[in-house]
Amino acid sequence: MSNITQSPPSGTPRREGNGRQSVPLQERQTSRFTLRFAERKILLAVVDLLILNGTALLSRLLSSQQAPLARFWERLPWYILLLSGIWLLIGSFFEIYDLAKAANVFQSISASGTTVLITVTIYLLIPFFSPELPVRRLQIFTFFLSALVGIILWRFFYAMVFVQPAFHQRAIVIGGGGAGRLLAQVIRETATNTSNPYQGTGYQLVGFVDDDPEKEDTFIQGIPVLGKGTDLVHLVQELQPDELVMAITHSERISDRLFAAVLECREMGLPITTMVSLYEQMTGRVPVEHVGRDLNAVLPLSRPSDFRLYLALRRLFDIIVSLFGSMFLAVLIPFIWLANQFTSPGDLFYRQTRVGKGGKLFDLLKFRSMVMGAEEQTGAVWAGEDDSRVTLVGRFLRRMRLDEMPQFWNVLKGEMSLIGPRPERPEFVARLAEEIPFYRVRHAVKPGITGWAQVKYPYGASVNDSLVKLQYDLYYIKHQGLYLDLLILLKTAQVMLGMMGR
Repeated sequence: MSNITQSPPSGTPRREGNGRQSVPLQERQTSRFTLRFAERKILLAVVDLLILNGTALLSRLLSSQQAPLARFWERLPWYILLLSGIWLLIGSFFEIYDLAKAANVFQSISASGTTVLITVTIYLLIPFFSPELPVRRLQIFTFFLSALVGIILWRFFYAMVFVQPAFHQRAIVIGGGGAGRLLAQVIRETATNTSNPYQGTGYQLVGFVDDDPEKEDTFIQGIPVLGKGTDLVHLVQELQPDELVMAITHSERISDRLFAAVLECREMGLPITTMVSLYEQMTGRVPVEHVGRDLNAVLPLSRPSDFRLYLALRRLFDIIVSLFGSMFLAVLIPFIWLANQFTSPGDLFYRQTRVGKGGKLFDLLKFRSMVMGAEEQTGAVWAGEDDSRVTLVGRFLRRMRLDEMPQFWNVLKGEMSLIGPRPERPEFVARLAEEIPFYRVRHAVKPGITGWAQVKYPYGASVNDSLVKLQYDLYYIKHQGLYLDLLILLKTAQVMLGMMGR
């Protein structure tokens, strides 16, 4: 292959010659200290907790009251566990472990500072469980101020140092088609408002390898195509990347030579991942249009041994919350009925056929938020932004997501769960299943009142919106568990309190 005519990104050396010579197998010589996604999040969390618990311990040791110290040391593990749990819970609410936000100095300091304030307040307001350190105003002030300063300094240090290229995971992408292009685009988009386009993710794409002659000597999303599959081993030994990313949708199309080169790179000790896996980590979505027929990339083919216990606990939680929700619903009904009579007389509730688990149809119940007979002329259509059919009361109900509350009755009947993909109308399902791959997989679980797609993406009113929401739904189906459920509930509360519904 001829030399690349345009200069590659800074730090990417030129490759002379055609690069197809036989290269002896040898172990890579790279000794750079790089951080992957999970490692970055662990680093942030560990240092956060060390600072927070360290300042709490220091405040107690500096206390003039020495008598209760023996009891304090006995209960120290419980204090640490309590404080750490509150921090991680509140931190998840403010997304302090979102790597793109952590790389932005202003967003990171703002979110982590708010988390410190709320965490310390909650911790000190639990006198039965928390230690006796905050018995004086000076001790309370010392604890809060030292924790706030320590966390802010650490977050500032991370945003200025650990986002530099020296700590990036440098990767060569195999495949410059739609999957590779999407990956490059996502990496750039997750680092908005930063001077370095890669610092939000910690990933730097060195270049592409692709056998398509038309891509030779070209750039994809500003990243050079370095060569063909036969050049891979030479490129790895010359550029010393930290990882290979397979971005080929249909793996059966990989040539024997390219497959052999990938195996040789793995034998050299180079980690290999897939575009689908990397995309999931970056976005919390499954790129269904780029998984081919790999079912394992779309949904788990097996579940851990404790998954049935999780389902049983979740059903119990559904019932308990729905019973309390139904009581709150009974209080709301007279007020909503009265408001409707003055603004838009008609039915209080609205029934609509939706598709549930296994494709089974059921009647979903909502508070009516549109004028009576809203679809008599148009038929089944998605609601638009600032839809003229929405009533004055309905607009408020939608903003607060209160129009969904009658679905607690659907949950009690077992037709829905509190958390899961939103159930769609059968008219739309038939169309979307033809246009979007794996669309019906979302029916593998019970639909929910709220879900991962609802808290991560605004209201969808098009096929493209449905594709993005399906990507979120399939991510939830693959990774559903207690932590993700709790995170969704926190995000839902944030949407309701911020009146961000539609």
